[in-house]
Amino acid sequence: MTRRPSNIVLIGMPGAGKTTVGALLARRLGLAFADTDRLIEHREGQTLQQIVDTHGYQTLRAIEARVLTQLDCRGDVIATGGSAVYSDAAMTALQRHGVIVHLQVDLETILSRVQDAATRGLARAPGQSLTALFAEREALYAHYAEFSVDASGDDQFAVADRVIATLTRAHALPSPLA
Repeated sequence: MTRRPSNIVLIGMPGAGKTTVGALLARRLGLAFADTDRLIEHREGQTLQQIVDTHGYQTLRAIEARVLTQLDCRGDVIATGGSAVYSDAAMTALQRHGVIVHLQVDLETILSRVQDAATRGLARAPGQSLTALFAEREALYAHYAEFSVDASGDDQFAVADRVIATLTRAHALPSPLA
């Protein structure tokens, strides 16, 4: 890697552990932590599920894209919503100052972790199963990820360690930490 990013950006399916692992990474590396789903909810004054129920999943994706393209973070671990990868503009903005890490989880693990799919605020078409959503998104995660880290195990501390080790080997830790 020739550039030194100032952020670590986590992408992946709902249930991959982006928020949990992101908070651990931020604490371990002395970085700030930003959860873009919480940022959207704060800015909109509604939960993700309320946005989907009231305006539809496409509106949630548009809001997410707008928030991500306007995000101005340096020295952060950023946990994105699972649908961030639907917006090329958002991903380009995140790549500008960050290294993109895909927390890769197998479908079986996602299905066991995401028990609240009907109320979680997922940006998916009406009636679309979690299995179909997984199949649709995996190619997008692979397209945007600079690194993929296995996050299928239950130990989020081990996942955080794997992310740190992967970025250290690639000389891709954020600049103040390099």
